[in-house]
Amino acid sequence: MTSTSARIVKAVVPVAGLGTRFLPATKATPKEMLPVVDKPAIQYVVEEAVASGISDVLMVTGRNKRPLEDHFDRNYELEAELLRKGDTDRLARVCAPTELADIHYVRQGDPRGLGHAVLCAAPHVGSEPFAVLLGDDLIDPRDPLLSRMIEVREQHGGSVVALMEVDPSQIHLYGCAVVRHDRDGDTVQVTDLVEKPAPGTAPSNYAVIGRYVLDPAVFEVLRRTEPGRGGEIQLTDALRELAHTNEGGPVHGVVFSGRRYDTGDRSDYLKATVRIAWEREDLGPEFRTWLREFMAADVLAPAH
Repeated sequence: MTSTSARIVKAVVPVAGLGTRFLPATKATPKEMLPVVDKPAIQYVVEEAVASGISDVLMVTGRNKRPLEDHFDRNYELEAELLRKGDTDRLARVCAPTELADIHYVRQGDPRGLGHAVLCAAPHVGSEPFAVLLGDDLIDPRDPLLSRMIEVREQHGGSVVALMEVDPSQIHLYGCAVVRHDRDGDTVQVTDLVEKPAPGTAPSNYAVIGRYVLDPAVFEVLRRTEPGRGGEIQLTDALRELAHTNEGGPVHGVVFSGRRYDTGDRSDYLKATVRIAWEREDLGPEFRTWLREFMAADVLAPAH
C-alpha cells in the first residue's frame, strides 16, 4: 500500500503551549484541560479525530502536561467509588476518555514552533499519512471537517489544509493561502502560503485553521526548514515548499464554513461554552430559559 492510498489512522495533537492568555488559570492547569461545559477542550478534539476513523493519537507535550495523561488514563479509585454508589452515568463519562483511542505521548522539549512539534512525531508516524489537530480549534461534530479533508486526500493525494474565509482585517492573525479553485465546491488547490502576513499585504482572505492532513514527505521538508517568523519552525513554511515543489503530492485546501470555536481566545472560549451548553439536550432547555431571562433583565436594568 502506497502512502497515497494508505488509510489515515494516526493523528498528532500538539499540546506543549503555555496558555499564557488564560493566566492565572493555566499556571498549574494545562489550557487544554480547561472545561468547555463538562469536558476538557482536548477531549472534544480527540473525539473528533476518532469520529473521522482515527484510532491512534500522539500528543506532543511539554512541561506541566501530566494532567492530560491522567485524563486519558484509568482512575481505578474513582471508578470503584462510582460503581459502589451505583452511579453508572458518571462512571460511563469517567471511563469514556480512556476508551477513545490508543493515545501516546512524546515531549517536545524546546518550544520551537508548530513545525518542530510535528517533526517530533516523525518516529511514531513513520511513512504513513497522518492528521494534525490543534487543540485550540473545536469543530462542531455536526460539521465533519476532518472527515472531508481525509476524503480529499484520498481523491488527490498530497496534503490537505483547512481554510476559512475571514474578514481581511483579521487575516494577519493567520497563515494565509493563495488558492486556485477546483471543480469541487469546497476544494481549492493551494499554490502558496504566507505565515501571518503584515496588515494590508495578504494575498487572499483564506485563513489556515487548525486541521491538517499531511503526507509524510512533510517530515523531510521540516528537517531542512529554517526558523521563520518568531524564530520558530513554521509548519506553514514547510507546506509552502510542498505546494511549490509538489513533493509528496499537491497541497489542497478544504474551505470550511461550519461551526468552529476558538478556545485559545478568552472571548471565544466563553462563546463556545455558551453555544455548546445552549444546544445540549440535558442542559439546553433550562440554560436557554435562564439566559433569555438574564438578557431581558440586563436590557431593562438602569444604566450605571
